[in-house]
Amino acid sequence: MAFTDTQISQLKAKLDSRHVRTRTSNGSSLSYVEGWHVIAEANRIFGYDAWDRRTIATNCIWTAVKGGNHHAAYVAKVRVTVRAGDVNIIREGSGSGEAAAPTPGQAHELALKGAETDATKRALTTFGNLFGLALYDPEQAGVKKVRGAPKSAEPLVLRSATGASISSHENANNFVEALKLAMSEAQNIELLYDVWEQNIKSLRAVNRSASAKPGVVPTLVSHLRACAVALVKEASNGSGHVVRDEAPEKLRLHRSVHQKIDKSVLTIGEPKRIRSKEHLRFVASQPCLICGRSPSHAHHVRYAQSRGLSLKVSDEFTVPLCAIHHHQIHTTGKEQAWWQERNIDPLQVAHGLWQSTSERNPRVLAAEVSSSVLNEDSARADDAAPPLNGSAQREDYALDMPTGSRAPEGQKRERATPKVNRASTSGRCSNTRNPRREPPA
Repeated sequence: MAFTDTQISQLKAKLDSRHVRTRTSNGSSLSYVEGWHVIAEANRIFGYDAWDRRTIATNCIWTAVKGGNHHAAYVAKVRVTVRAGDVNIIREGSGSGEAAAPTPGQAHELALKGAETDATKRALTTFGNLFGLALYDPEQAGVKKVRGAPKSAEPLVLRSATGASISSHENANNFVEALKLAMSEAQNIELLYDVWEQNIKSLRAVNRSASAKPGVVPTLVSHLRACAVALVKEASNGSGHVVRDEAPEKLRLHRSVHQKIDKSVLTIGEPKRIRSKEHLRFVASQPCLICGRSPSHAHHVRYAQSRGLSLKVSDEFTVPLCAIHHHQIHTTGKEQAWWQERNIDPLQVAHGLWQSTSERNPRVLAAEVSSSVLNEDSARADDAAPPLNGSAQREDYALDMPTGSRAPEGQKRERATPKVNRASTSGRCSNTRNPRREPPA
């Protein structure tokens, strides 16, 4: 035979049960393959230009008019020729078709088409299982069976924070609404996350459910975050600080997936690393401390706090630097010496900028600081990118202390005109590796 190895392998394959249809005829169930699928398989295996079909004979064997409809029955004989290399393989088949339609033309057309399709399937059946040969076997050994019967969907059980069953739902959307209500009724953040964790298994089932609305799980996650933020705001005492018990054994725990704790209030504490997007945007809107370029990046002063694995310092220790000097300071190994060479104290500038943000948006800053306490201790915040809108209004907030000196503890810094000693602010750096600097006055 001139078929290729690939064609032989395809012809020997089993018929997928998804393509098998059944119908009832004279009280018995018959299995068959639809005509369009048989023709598509012939095109796939033999090639669109490597086989053809020819109707040899047709015969109308019956016509009648019943109940206002015209009936017709046809028999047809079809010859299929498959070109396999230099060899032509010819197979023939016969079939019948019957149809009823309001007009005689439609009835004869439908009956003739049905007879030709039936004859084509009979001719192609001789090429193997994929064309319906496997259906002539009573045991249908050549049909690929579906592994395992489909499991009936179990009801979705809504559970409380303690794991007790509250309600059962057959519909996924009803379960989602009930879970939203349960999360909204949580009295504190511990109970909120307990409710979430107790219903994780049901949420996975909802995600796989075909009856659930698209995007239902992300919607639930957003609702969870909204409930958590609301509980945090309720726990605040109005001054922007989160209420905590004095005794260490009564520290409030929070959970995202694992339990977390504010380690800054422990007896042997760790530095608190505050995250505030509002402050980072404000710092990035300031001109560069070195050359005065705008916009800038919010650079975290690395020596302001103890180092941690993949941890930035707190956002309160950020200063504005342009892209050139931001890259330059990250390539140096001694950041503190880098600042001393330029006679600038970045911690003093950062403190003033932090106070400016506190004065401008105390409520927003308080909410972000509270949220950062409930976030993971390993939050990784990227340096703030320059604002897209370059026309945004920018203001310089400077300090009333001389450059290069630290303010005494507790002294309040007031907003004043810029007094930071910037090197060569009148020009631009032409050499990024060795920018020109003017000596301090």
